[in-house]
Amino acid sequence: MKCLSTSVLLTWSHAAKGTTCVVRVVGNKSLKKSGSFICSSDSEIIGYALDTLYNVISNDLEEEEQEENLTKVDDLGSQFTEIFIKQHENVTLLLTLVEEFDFHVRWPGVKLLTSLLKQQGPQVQQIILVSPMGVSRLMDLLADSREVIRNDGVLLLQQLTKSNAAIQKIVAFENAFERLLDIITEEGNSDGGIVVEDCLLLLQNLLKNNNSNQNFFKEGSYIQRMKPWFEVGDDNCGWSAQKVTNLHLMLQLVRVLVSPTNPPGATSSCQKAMFHCGLLQQLCTILMATGVPADILTETINTVSEVIRGCQMNQDYFASVNAPSNPPRPAIVVLLMSMVNERQPFVLRCAVLYCFQCFLYKNQKGQGEIVSTLLPSTIDATGNSVSAGQLLCGGLFSTDSLSNWCAAVALAHALQENATLKEQLLRVQLATSIGNPPVSLLQQCTNILSQGDKIDRRGSKVQTRVGLLMLLCTWLSNCSIAVTHFLHNPANIPFLTGQIAENLGEEEQLVQGLCALLLGISIYYNDNSLENYRKEKLKQLIEKRIGRENFIEKLGFISKHELYSRAAQKPQPGFSSPEHMMFDHEFTKLVKELEGVISKAIYKSSEEDKKEEEVKKTLEQHDNIVTQYKKVIREQDQELEELKQRITTLMSQNEQLQATVTQQVSQIQQHKDQYNLLKVQLGKDIQHHNSHGDTFQMNGIQTEEVSKLKEELEEWKNKHELLQGQIREKDFLIEKLKSSQLEIGTTELSSQNSRSGGLEHNNELQKELEMLRSQLQLQSAEINQLLIENQKLQVMNTTADPVLGDSGAIVTHSSELEGQLEQQIKELKSEVKALSEEKESLKQHLDSSSSTVAILQDEKIKLQQEVAESKKEQDDLLVLLADQDQKLSALKIKLKDLGVPVEDEDDIESGDQGDEDEDVEEEEQE
Repeated sequence: MKCLSTSVLLTWSHAAKGTTCVVRVVGNKSLKKSGSFICSSDSEIIGYALDTLYNVISNDLEEEEQEENLTKVDDLGSQFTEIFIKQHENVTLLLTLVEEFDFHVRWPGVKLLTSLLKQQGPQVQQIILVSPMGVSRLMDLLADSREVIRNDGVLLLQQLTKSNAAIQKIVAFENAFERLLDIITEEGNSDGGIVVEDCLLLLQNLLKNNNSNQNFFKEGSYIQRMKPWFEVGDDNCGWSAQKVTNLHLMLQLVRVLVSPTNPPGATSSCQKAMFHCGLLQQLCTILMATGVPADILTETINTVSEVIRGCQMNQDYFASVNAPSNPPRPAIVVLLMSMVNERQPFVLRCAVLYCFQCFLYKNQKGQGEIVSTLLPSTIDATGNSVSAGQLLCGGLFSTDSLSNWCAAVALAHALQENATLKEQLLRVQLATSIGNPPVSLLQQCTNILSQGDKIDRRGSKVQTRVGLLMLLCTWLSNCSIAVTHFLHNPANIPFLTGQIAENLGEEEQLVQGLCALLLGISIYYNDNSLENYRKEKLKQLIEKRIGRENFIEKLGFISKHELYSRAAQKPQPGFSSPEHMMFDHEFTKLVKELEGVISKAIYKSSEEDKKEEEVKKTLEQHDNIVTQYKKVIREQDQELEELKQRITTLMSQNEQLQATVTQQVSQIQQHKDQYNLLKVQLGKDIQHHNSHGDTFQMNGIQTEEVSKLKEELEEWKNKHELLQGQIREKDFLIEKLKSSQLEIGTTELSSQNSRSGGLEHNNELQKELEMLRSQLQLQSAEINQLLIENQKLQVMNTTADPVLGDSGAIVTHSSELEGQLEQQIKELKSEVKALSEEKESLKQHLDSSSSTVAILQDEKIKLQQEVAESKKEQDDLLVLLADQDQKLSALKIKLKDLGVPVEDEDDIESGDQGDEDEDVEEEEQE
């Protein structure tokens, strides 16, 4: 049975492969019947069955057959797929088979499912979406170690994620970004093969127009992993076609993340991430590298444009990029040189224009730098370097119509929504020829415009005039001074009315519409400073020479033009040929804003104009008052912020001081604990000493008696020493007497009386000596008696307690204990003295801290009073503002009743507030 079924399937497979008419599908239950007929454990037969179904459904034919039978094959494949997916169990079973690890089952299952998605994508996507873990099963294909299955799994996911946001989110949260980026890295990034291309296409499916996945991609730090894709070497010659394709897709993937159609917040966060990870710097390196293919260079310029669009930080960095030339030139100057060079490819020139527009978008700093290169004070007199302003002027007045248009649009973007620069540009003077006085840039533009077809130009005849008219309309809009300068030339108004009044062909209708717009701007923004060109006189001129209805009809030619509709769709100039370059995206916004306003202004009478002027003046006065109040409120807000900051700093200082006090209190407590511990230890030592005294009492010897005996002993010792000294003096005297007696015996005695006197003196001395000797003997006896008593006491002490020893040992031990106690007492006294001194210093510091805290609290109370007073003043100002707003609303209602268009201040302020919020968000993320 197995061999038979295998051969049948092989026959079917080969029969179905390469033919379109011999196969008939057996009903809706073909796969079910095959499953019951063939053992599901036989992977070989299952593989042949899946191959057969794939060959039946697939349209992969040879090129020649596909060209011949393309429609028929598509129809058959779609019909077979529809029959197959009618039973949802077929797709569910196929998902189960795709889970099998066996190569002979998994690979044909992947191919069959891919073919089903190609034929009936939305239906198969819905079946897989409702199937339990359907998408998760297919995600396992990316982790297959067999490259064939992994690569076909990428193709399957491409088809699965097309135009289905729900499946795109599931695939993204199944770690698809990590796996795909790993595959791209393994394959060699831009040097990889077609597998890299497939992965990039799948990434585009997941990210394009899917804000959730874009945010997940950014938050997962996957933007940082894109930087190695754009690392190019010095030698960029000989790139393979596959590398060019891969790099092109990589650049497109970057543009998907920063597309102007994305939410502004998401685009801004991606732009910042690209700057911080070095991706923008890497793109600028490619931009300034040599040998890069033209299409890659063009796409890189477009990518850099959208990375810097509206992001001040990126725009500032781009302004600092220099080309590797000698001397170095700014990248903007190098790009503008390509834009005004007619030899460069058309798509490259469009890309440079888009880059310049994105650099100036919401970038007043960049606009000022461009305009400053045209002003007389900043022009390089040496002529060694070419500035951006000089290049724009050169392109504006060249003989190439495309350069005229690009330069005019670029200069218009330098003036976009910047009234200050519009006024400064009026100072620009141009030297037309040698010997002639210089003329202003505004005058030169109107001169070229009035010459029309007289100048021989390359390209479209209308393109130059359209570009100049767009520049003039942008320049004069919302700038009364520029309108006055324009009207000061007496040839301008007759030229405009003449152009509008003529009946010209379709090509000239666009010029007529722009002339009508310029004339309407001259009326609407006219401050009536020139008597001959007041609003009323210009309206009368239109009524006489053109007619109001005719004027409005010509004005409507602009918005009805097909090229206007194309330009209004997206910011990037997307033109198929140079002849189609007529309108700029930002200019279409200006036309939409002014068309209705100008139409109403044309039909207003002089009285209405006067009323409008009065209302405008009143509104201006009220606006000035409101502006003053806002200024006062801002100043008060700043003062409040400063006071709050001071309060915060004082509170922090207070907390620090309180922490210091707490720390010092804890240190005092520690010292007290140490002092108490020493007192306890000293008490224990005293108790130990007293225990020794109790031991003496228990042995029958009182410490008082011992001290008395010591005193008596000392006294007797002193007496003994005194007697010994007296004895020595007597002995010395006796010896002296004996020597003198010998001297008397040897000499002659003078007389008998002298002899008898000496004998009497000698007898007295002998008596005194005997008395001293007897006293000495008595004292010696007393000393001996005391010594005997002492010996008895020692014997008694020894017999009573061997531990105590003799009285000398007792005295020695007692003296040692007394010395130790005295030393410890001295140390404790010194420590107590030091602790008391430290305590006094801490008390003083605590008192000073308390006084500081009191001072801070007083300041805090004063600041709170000031805050309350400022809040009261602010409330009063808000009441005044409310009154002013009521008056303004009443005046606006009157103006609306009169038919005067009045812009709501809330709308304007909401737009300004949105810009301010975006700036605040940028400063916080930096």
